[in-house]
Amino acid sequence: MEIIRVKNAEEGGKKAFEIIQSGIENGATVLGLATGSTPETLYKEMRESDIDFSGMVSINLDEYLGLGGNDAQSYRHFMNTQLFDTKPFKETFVPNGKAENPEAECKHYDEIIDAHPIDIQILGIGTNGHIGFNEPGAPLDGGTAVVDLTESTIESNKRYFDKVEDVPTKAISMGIGSILKGKKMVLMAYGENKADAIQAMINGAVTTHVPASALQNHSDVVVIIDDAAGSKL
Repeated sequence: MEIIRVKNAEEGGKKAFEIIQSGIENGATVLGLATGSTPETLYKEMRESDIDFSGMVSINLDEYLGLGGNDAQSYRHFMNTQLFDTKPFKETFVPNGKAENPEAECKHYDEIIDAHPIDIQILGIGTNGHIGFNEPGAPLDGGTAVVDLTESTIESNKRYFDKVEDVPTKAISMGIGSILKGKKMVLMAYGENKADAIQAMINGAVTTHVPASALQNHSDVVVIIDDAAGSKL
């Protein structure tokens, strides 16, 4: 596990972009992408770059159950506005939050992942150590699944909604097993509120109580953190 310390999220976005750029130069064609505020500086670098992504495939980690792609709070909408509207990809996959049969959608999504092996997987980390929406207690070898969001995750995400009651309580998320199929992991974390999770992920036991600790079992992981997020290492 390689740890890269940066001054701030802007520098972190540049470092993550350099990894993607190098990966593409060495044949990467599939990116696993994340949502939330953490990767926004990376997507800014990608939007402003001269890289042509039109031959590439992207696969997103998760989507709120019950939200369609046209909903302004959906992760499909987030990805469109943050990246895809400016930098089109050959194919972009985000779980269908409006699927009539969510369990069938989960199975279909794992089939997509198997058909398009992810070269570089971008990750954030929750304050409770979640990756994707794999909350504490999630199996470390699980596939894509419908998951219940914890109160802390709902609290963290309420800033994107008018009121906390509007935040969905379930999501479709790539499982930890699905995530770990990616060839290279790039996890970013900024701010003091991520320090406990980062410390537990890197120095703690591999445990379902800290889902991100499963990354210790992966052979190629880069962790990009600022001093605040790394303050307890």
